[in-house]
Amino acid sequence: MDTLIRNGLLITPKGQTQASVGIENGRIAGIYPPGQEPVAKETIDARGLAILPGVIDMHSHHREGSLPGFEYKDTIYTSTQQCAAGGVTTTVGMPNVQPPPNSLDLLKKQFAIYERDAIVDWNFNPAPTIQDEISSMAEEGIAAFKIFMVVDTGRDYPHMPGIGVHDHGRILEIMQHCAKVNVPLMVHPHDQALMDVIEKEFWERQERDALAYAKAYAAHDGVIWETAIATLLRLQKAAGCHLHILHTQTAGSVDLIRKAKAAGQRVTCEINPWALFLGCDWSAIQRLGSYALSYWVPEKNVPSLWEGLNDGTIDIVATDHAPHTREEKEIGWINGWKAHTGTPSTQFYLSMFLTAALEGKISLERVVEATSTAPARIFGIEHKGNVVAGHHADLVLVDLEKEYEISDEDVLSLTGWSPYAGRKVKGKPVRTIVRGKTVYLDGQVVGEKGWGKQAWARYPS
Repeated sequence: MDTLIRNGLLITPKGQTQASVGIENGRIAGIYPPGQEPVAKETIDARGLAILPGVIDMHSHHREGSLPGFEYKDTIYTSTQQCAAGGVTTTVGMPNVQPPPNSLDLLKKQFAIYERDAIVDWNFNPAPTIQDEISSMAEEGIAAFKIFMVVDTGRDYPHMPGIGVHDHGRILEIMQHCAKVNVPLMVHPHDQALMDVIEKEFWERQERDALAYAKAYAAHDGVIWETAIATLLRLQKAAGCHLHILHTQTAGSVDLIRKAKAAGQRVTCEINPWALFLGCDWSAIQRLGSYALSYWVPEKNVPSLWEGLNDGTIDIVATDHAPHTREEKEIGWINGWKAHTGTPSTQFYLSMFLTAALEGKISLERVVEATSTAPARIFGIEHKGNVVAGHHADLVLVDLEKEYEISDEDVLSLTGWSPYAGRKVKGKPVRTIVRGKTVYLDGQVVGEKGWGKQAWARYPS
């Protein structure tokens, strides 16, 4: 045996047990009860620690593309450093890099950056906006395709030409192609026509700051989200693809998705940390402005979101990690529409959900399922997401009793800040292991560039 992790509290979706985990050739060799462990070359004492399967973040906005553009916010190396520190052993990038990968050639160029610089395992979701490129990209082991239901504006960021699709006919066509190649389609829901009207009302009143922006996107009980989701669900029913809905954030959205699932539709969805820990607190938006936005989630939605996450209507947790500089956020105090939206969270979100579990809002088993096991199962990510013999030895050791305060000084992003700074959380990752190799240990990233490999996805029929 190469490595034996002894005497930890193993937590999986099936329960909790004191156990030791054996590792050989980068894979889990076995799970052993105390006193029945084999001999190993290396022994890691996990007494007092929890052993969790490594986190799989299905939705992260990495900034480095095959051409220069956004790497001043973060590189693949710095992004995966944050992953290692946060217990994330597999990270999946989104297509809003420069240039947006929507062809096999561009996808392979994007892969090459990860192969060179990533210290944790990875995958990438290209945009299926060029019909003739869909089948060839589908053969590359991608986890999903991704489009933004936003009209292309010609801006460099965030919804640049090539990834935004609002025309319902084109969305149906894309869904049909995704069904044909049997690869899931992730969609950022949005109703641009309604938002055009809503924005105009705010602007006519000379309301343009971050608070106005927040109110606009939450207007009429989240009408831009729920009309978009209703349309997507109906189009999915026609096309038969696997639709994965992003940014679940309203009670009405949860109800729509629950009904679609009950009717047997191939639909899954996710929730992001900001919907439960940041954007759901109006006082945080008043204090932080654009630093707290992604979007405002009015507090009345939160009970339904927790209920949906607990009962499985909301399938997974994924970060929507989106680093931006302070300058790109500061403009929001004057014009929220000019501030770059999105919040960084990869480094700390596991701790936030473990804290919620320790507070009784969710079980530890469900946290593990939503952050690791379910993503691997839903997207067909091979040999990951659980602690069972034969799987990759992707593990995170966590001190569930360790309380710490998130601070800007600890942020590993090039942006150097976190909207969660000052928040006290419990459950600190102390060691992160990717395919048997330690990449983070006791506060230090020790992983090397290029250790990360593609987490191959083979979507189940």
